[in-house]
Amino acid sequence: MLSTLNKWFERFAETSFTNPERIYRSLFYFGTTIFVLFTLFPFYWLFVLAVTPNELISNMGPFPKGFNPSIFVTVFEQLPIHVYIFNSIVIALMVTFAVITLGSLAGYAFGRDDFKGRQPLMLTILVISYFPPAAFLLPLYRLLTGNLELLGMATPDLYNTPWAVAFPLSALALPFSIFVLTTFYQQIPDGLEDAARVEGTTRLGALYRVIMPLSLPGITTVGVLTFIIVYNEFFFSFLMTDGSAENWSPLVWGIAGIIFEQQYTTPYNLMAAASIIGVIPIAILVLIAQDKIVSGLTAGALKE
Repeated sequence: MLSTLNKWFERFAETSFTNPERIYRSLFYFGTTIFVLFTLFPFYWLFVLAVTPNELISNMGPFPKGFNPSIFVTVFEQLPIHVYIFNSIVIALMVTFAVITLGSLAGYAFGRDDFKGRQPLMLTILVISYFPPAAFLLPLYRLLTGNLELLGMATPDLYNTPWAVAFPLSALALPFSIFVLTTFYQQIPDGLEDAARVEGTTRLGALYRVIMPLSLPGITTVGVLTFIIVYNEFFFSFLMTDGSAENWSPLVWGIAGIIFEQQYTTPYNLMAAASIIGVIPIAILVLIAQDKIVSGLTAGALKE
């Protein structure tokens, strides 16, 4: 056995000198395989938990002890998961739209204008982005549940509405989008915007007709990442909704609510099946947007 290994290592060493590209390719495939296995293992484990009967999950190995595919039907019977998914998608779209719109305006100002105090203001925005969300817990709850007065008027009660979740998440996601979009907007040559201005376009029109189309990879990246983060959000939804599907509770809150409904046992298989179903919209989004994220739309447009 040892002699066989020694001969294999000797051939490997000789090949690394005579044909290094083959070695690099082999190492690339090896590293990619390890990465894919580590990345996909959580989904495999979710599937194993889902198809295994709940009473057989304890002390389970890497393979399911049983096979119960009907659990994916049971999820829809015991949980309005389609409504929770719809709630998450609506809230994520609201936040994504707000973040891209406001982030584009701010990114244009930071990336295209050289105004006084630009660098300190950008640094302040980045510092705020590192604040823990829990630091805003009590003020946001009072603000969004009508327990504060501003200018003699009580704030609206947004509890159990999508606005109560979308508002704080939009504010927390804005610093990242501003930073990314500022970087992209800085790379657009001034000549393209000046040409649009000569044709009579306003600065706002130049932003939406010239700057944003040429920065589509950055905008798509910001939009997809924001959508995924909001879709998986739990903290503010737990604070601002009561967990019921009809009151705009998102998916993660709905899955976590399965635990509270059970008194003596935890249906891990049901939660795993619900998680797999909930991942499907995100998987579809990534498949659709992956080409746009990596596309080089600015490669030919930036040549003057």
